[in-house]
Amino acid sequence: MKTLIKLDLDKKPWEQDGLIHNRWHPDLPMVAMVKPGDEFRVECMDWTGGQIGNNDSANDVRDVDLTQVHYLSGPIGVEGAEPGDLMVVEILDVGTLDDYQWGFNGLFAKENGGGFLTDHYPDARKSIWDFHGIYTTSRHIPNVKFAGIMHPGLIGCLPSRELLENWNAREAALIATDPDRVPALALPPTRNRQ
Repeated sequence: MKTLIKLDLDKKPWEQDGLIHNRWHPDLPMVAMVKPGDEFRVECMDWTGGQIGNNDSANDVRDVDLTQVHYLSGPIGVEGAEPGDLMVVEILDVGTLDDYQWGFNGLFAKENGGGFLTDHYPDARKSIWDFHGIYTTSRHIPNVKFAGIMHPGLIGCLPSRELLENWNAREAALIATDPDRVPALALPPTRNRQ
């Protein structure tokens, strides 16, 4: 199967020759085009853009730059698709790359955005999970083995300019209800994001 998007996971997201992005925006150029029915492979980064390491310290989770996250491969255009069309994408397989047979869970520190359990877990924590076929184990959580079924992350379509403006207005109104909240209610676009 042809690899449509091939990444170098030793490089930062902004060093990937424009093959990834982290915002849905109507001005993003397509990095590849496919025909309906094409089968292809797409390599992806983890959502943090490689900020989390396969190690025993949770400092990377504590210090993760949350303005540099949610990396997506693409966008990929479909020949003949028009705005408003219904598209069906069939994911045939999801897996790890040969040199990256691991994943992670992380709890963010309260001072870096936290999460919905911040009051119970204010400090950053991390567990690494090593994949062995479909099963996964963790040196951080001994004696646990389960089917580590991965998910493909986010898949979607670029919005129209009008829809993007509606989203931004809606999120600005939400943020204005509690602008000092930690974690923030929403994260609006800024210029320093990819």
